[in-house]
Amino acid sequence: QVQLVESGGGLVQPGGSLRLSCAASVSILNLNAMGWYRQAPGKQRELVARITSAGSTNYADSVKGRFTISRDNAKNTVYLQMNSLKPEDTAVYSCNAVLVLMTYWGKGTLVTVSS
Repeated sequence: QVQLVESGGGLVQPGGSLRLSCAASVSILNLNAMGWYRQAPGKQRELVARITSAGSTNYADSVKGRFTISRDNAKNTVYLQMNSLKPEDTAVYSCNAVLVLMTYWGKGTLVTVSS
């Protein structure tokens, strides 16, 4: 069982920045991959960014150049640095972890981009 706890969401003005954190209950080195997904009101959940155990990353086209996923293995934490935020980035952001054939989810954290 892997527990994931997100933090760092909140209200930010357009053009601002936020950093989300996802703390795992296990060593993230043992996980195949971790990622951030988001779901905006009335829309389907979408992948935002993903990082594999080997350190490879991939991003949604809509966030490339603005968001960066990273990890701190010692803290068992994955981060999502979000810069140049836009109103369309408003969503519930959820952390995801894959361990072999199992997928785990955090409860999510709300990010609201508004003036």
